[in-house]
Amino acid sequence: MEKQKMSWVPLESNPEVMTKLFHKLGVPTKWNIVDVYGLEPDLLAILTKPVLAMILLYPLSDTEKNRVTKEDNETNGSATISPNVYYLKQFISNACGTIALIHSLANNVDKLDLQDGMLKSFLEETKNLSPTERGERLMSAGDIADTHKEFAREGQTEVPDESYHHFVTFVEKDGHIYELDGRRDGPINHGVSSPSTFLEDAARVCKEYMKRNPDEMGFSVLVLTPA
Repeated sequence: MEKQKMSWVPLESNPEVMTKLFHKLGVPTKWNIVDVYGLEPDLLAILTKPVLAMILLYPLSDTEKNRVTKEDNETNGSATISPNVYYLKQFISNACGTIALIHSLANNVDKLDLQDGMLKSFLEETKNLSPTERGERLMSAGDIADTHKEFAREGQTEVPDESYHHFVTFVEKDGHIYELDGRRDGPINHGVSSPSTFLEDAARVCKEYMKRNPDEMGFSVLVLTPA
């Protein structure tokens, strides 16, 4: 099977749909995906704590594509990355929504009490694999692919064949905040963080995305929180 030839239906940035998807993957119903209505302190304060992950949907403009290429070429994997960060490469077009959920959940398994099922099995089977091998394994995970397809078609908008938008995940791991984007060469370390400051730290990085693309309106922010 050739990489980059497989394509899924894009997943909508819809918290209800995404929550139903990861409940079917085996996440207990006490956890939800919810919208973030603003990145200012007063709006972040109303979110139920703890926030375990933040997911950003942003327009994949030429500016962003060029920035990613430039940064990956310059860093060349030189940043310090905790070995406990779970990261997988994206080899499936339009799979970024489900990969963002996998990144959110895989890096918080100690807090989620995952139920037996397709996601728990996938994570156990891939925990000692490389990011590339994990991405390749996802290509053959028919149960996860079928679940993605089921919920990708539940959104409120017409499902496009290709998506101009892209999902990335932010998590705190071992005292640092990481950006997890399957298109990148690896996790991006955005500096020191902690469970108590993670929400504000993740909001800061999301604001940087928005500042780089002031003419774009298609941003959406979601978080993983208790129900």
